[in-house]
This record gives sequence, structure tokens and C-alpha cells, in this order.
Amino acid sequence: MLLPIYLYGQAVLRKEAQDVPADYPDLKTLVANMFQTMEKANGVGLAAPQVGLPLRMFVVDGNGLESEYPECLNFRRCMINPEILEESNETITKDEGCLSVPGVYEAVKRPDWIVVRYKDEDFVEHEEKITGFAARMTLHEYDHLDGKMFIDRVSPLRKQLIKNKLSAILKGKVDISYKYKGSK
Repeated sequence: MLLPIYLYGQAVLRKEAQDVPADYPDLKTLVANMFQTMEKANGVGLAAPQVGLPLRMFVVDGNGLESEYPECLNFRRCMINPEILEESNETITKDEGCLSVPGVYEAVKRPDWIVVRYKDEDFVEHEEKITGFAARMTLHEYDHLDGKMFIDRVSPLRKQLIKNKLSAILKGKVDISYKYKGSK
């Protein structure tokens, strides 16, 4: 089932999400719906707050990006209650976008690799080192769990330059093909 994606301005996107309990009802259905929603919107990641749920979980899928980012081959994960255990001092700056901030792309500096511990949809614990673009995808979604968005990581000058685009999203002036919930 396709879920509406909450756009910039929705309060749930700015709240710190809560841990997902092991007995969360219909967890596997929620995970499947999040993957389906992300794919239909042509995204590579989707966090629970982006579908209106203040839960510490997200899905990512880098399959199809491996020609440019080999580390994304078979990188399809559901991460529940993730914790970043370690990150590199070396950073990489690349443009990012977000399904909740349509039409806005900005350069964001992030660590080149991370070590993350998380539970999958079966609540099996994993710990893995993730590199390159796969790490960027993971960190972008992880930010959503703390009520942060990629636009919070751009310079004050860049924020001023995208102010009109953000204002248009708040007013519901978006041209997107996926189901969404805006502030209007």
C-alpha cells in the first residue's frame, strides 16, 4: 500500500522518533509499504517520520546505482532502532535531495564511512561498516530519526538561496507524482 509522504513543514519531520518495540503490530507490512512507497516515488531511502510515524526506522535501496557507486550493489536494508557507532574523519561533499523537500538539491558534507548497529524487520541485530554513497543514504535517513533534514546541513547563504523553494513547499506549490501530505 502506498503511504503519503510528509513534506517539509509537517511537525513529525522535526520530532525525535521513538524506538520501535519488538512487538510493533504489522511491522513487516509497514516495511513492505515503506519500500513500495519509496520505489514509487523514485527515492533511495525513506524514514518512518516521512510517512507520519515517529518511529526509529528507515528503508534504503541502492540497487540500480552500482554503476556509479559500486558499494550500492545489493544495498537494500530496513534499519530499525539504528545506532551510529563510528564514523570516518574523512568527509565527502555531494548533492542530496529528499522526497520530503521536492525540487531542492544541495551539497552536504558527510563522513565517507560509518559503522552502524541496527535490527532488521525480523528484529535480528546487525553491525556493519557502510561506505561511500551507501553511507550517505544511511546518514541522510538517520538524520530524519532525530528530527533533522539535509537542508539543516547547508550553509546559511545556501539556506537563504533556497528560502523561496521551501516557502513554495509550505504553500503546497509542488509538482510531484507521488501521494503526499503537505501543510496546506
